[in-house]
Amino acid sequence: MFLKGKTALITGSTSGIGLAYAKAFAAEGAAVMINGFGDADAIEAERAGLTETSGAGALYDPADMTKPGEIARMVARCHAELGGPDIVVNNAGIQFVSPVTEFPKDKWDAIIAINLTSAFHVMQAAIPHMRVKRWGRIISTASAHSLVASPNKAAYVAAKHGLAGLSKSVALETATDGITVNCISPGYVWTPLVENQIPDTMKARGLTREQVINDVLLAAQPTKQFVTPEEVAAFALFLCRDEAASITGANLTADGGWTAA
Repeated sequence: MFLKGKTALITGSTSGIGLAYAKAFAAEGAAVMINGFGDADAIEAERAGLTETSGAGALYDPADMTKPGEIARMVARCHAELGGPDIVVNNAGIQFVSPVTEFPKDKWDAIIAINLTSAFHVMQAAIPHMRVKRWGRIISTASAHSLVASPNKAAYVAAKHGLAGLSKSVALETATDGITVNCISPGYVWTPLVENQIPDTMKARGLTREQVINDVLLAAQPTKQFVTPEEVAAFALFLCRDEAASITGANLTADGGWTAA
């Protein structure tokens, strides 16, 4: 359990990739703070399970990722009640699919706020704690869309490109502090976020559900397989190892070959 004594804070972690991160860190002994929305009973069950797995405690915080004050309070609570945070994973994200000429302005604002700006606020609050210990790992879930674009996803693509740039800049600022800052850029992972965008894509492109899955989502991935949340979480675990101390400022793909072409 190589993360025993460490604390991980993962945003957007009540389901999907975020919950997979939390389970992976807990299995290696880290205390964890999860965050996100969902059914209260289901979240409490996951929190209790994480506590049992880690033996180090787990907390849930409902901070709204569009509100900087709530983000700062969440990080402060993590520090006060669990220590750290030693590991931060910026994973909160939403999606909306629409042609740019019809893209609702409120959807643009929400996607930029949650997918990009929240990561800035989390980093700003967490880095001082990491500098005290001279050890930290900041990992952001970007996307293949941090490297390439798709139509009808202007806000998401812009946010993910921005997240990659933010991570590079902060990596340079923290390079001598024992802190690494990296992005993991998966291809399509079968999560609620991906499943929920299928109806919008069907409408935008005039396709059936099967056509969206096979001809839109998996068309870009040469493996013709969805990436699993567990694969992404395993990648994050490696970045937390001492052997990964020289990996910083990187945008690392796990996209089934999508961006190889």
